Amino acid sequence: MEKFVLGVALGMAGGALMVANNCKLRNLVKKNQDDLMQKAEQYIDNKLEKLESQN
Repeated sequence: MEKFVLGVALGMAGGALMVANNCKLRNLVKKNQDDLMQKAEQYIDNKLEKLESQN
């Protein structure tokens, strides 16, 4: 599931970058992509911590 979420996030960001023509939009998309990647990494880290604590 985590790989799917990560793939969707990267696909959305890549598509938005292809569509965004001006510099301001491109920078906004990159910022949102970074935020989304951080949230995905936190989600995956939390899942891993929960799995490790169960063992």
